[in-house]
Amino acid sequence: MKVKGKHIILSFVLLVTGFILALSYEITSEGSSPLLPGIERQWELEDELRNQVIMEQTTNRKLQEDLRLFQAQVRDLENNLASMDEEQEVKAQNLLEDIERLRKIVGQVEVEGPGIEIALEDADYMPDGANPNDYIVHEFHIQRVVHELFVAGAEAVAINGYRLSHQSYIQCTGPVIRVDGNTSSAPFVITGIGDPDHLESALTLPGGVHYQLVNDEITVRIQKKNLITLDPYLSERG
Repeated sequence: MKVKGKHIILSFVLLVTGFILALSYEITSEGSSPLLPGIERQWELEDELRNQVIMEQTTNRKLQEDLRLFQAQVRDLENNLASMDEEQEVKAQNLLEDIERLRKIVGQVEVEGPGIEIALEDADYMPDGANPNDYIVHEFHIQRVVHELFVAGAEAVAINGYRLSHQSYIQCTGPVIRVDGNTSSAPFVITGIGDPDHLESALTLPGGVHYQLVNDEITVRIQKKNLITLDPYLSERG
């Protein structure tokens, strides 16, 4: 068979074309194979980031709900505390007033203020043959006055300058009395610090202490005072 020139040219063209196609495929295969893992990894990272964003958004919503709940609880606590503070303040003030009043009653502190003085003396006149004990001041007369003063709200009481406490005692020894071991004689001046008008009214009620004292032939003088100072209680009993 005789080979012609056109067959040679066609074969050459086909050979070159095949070579080009083979080379193109190889280049394409070599260039594309390393890109695929990178693209897949990028997609994975995007998925991870997307999932993280979704989780963060969910967490944020939950935290916002918790925050609103806590804020509501804080408001409730603030309201309760404000109310409790007011109540506690009133209770604390009342407690302090009670403590101060008790300290005055038991004689722990000096007390100063307006008040009243009640002087008790033996009877000015005693009939012949009468029993002298029926015309002198006894401890129960003084105790009546002291008791009435405290009941009427006196902050502090003293007998002839001797401050009384919640443990004080009064004893009668003939014409004298002993106040917590301190001997005192007539006239017996009982001093009470408090509202003078109120204390006087309590003593002079009809049928009250003043009436009983006068009925027992005791001389009674009551005098209001603008300022009385009583020192703290001091006991010789140690």
